[in-house]
Amino acid sequence: MKEPSRPQRCPRCGGAPCRCPPRRSPPPEEQTAVIRREKKGRGGKTVTVVTNLRLRPEELEALGKHLRQGCGTGGTVKEGTIEVQGDQREKVVELLRALGYACKLAGG
Repeated sequence: MKEPSRPQRCPRCGGAPCRCPPRRSPPPEEQTAVIRREKKGRGGKTVTVVTNLRLRPEELEALGKHLRQGCGTGGTVKEGTIEVQGDQREKVVELLRALGYACKLAGG
């Protein structure tokens, strides 16, 4: 006979389920966004990829939406990265710097 699974106890607060407040993301001034252009494996289409941001998933989604609207293009948020359609590196850097992020261009 199988034992019913019990919820795991949180290592920080000891509660099951966890009652800890959600962890906050570091402020934009303490983060550096890495922006690169990718084309490989995308059927010849170019996308601008923003990585190296330590944000909660909902914050990353909101930032992705802000960047897509600012560039006037589509895109997505996948696996902790923001993808914006087209070569939008300069516009993305401008938008991120306006929000207080340091930016670094990578690749060619």
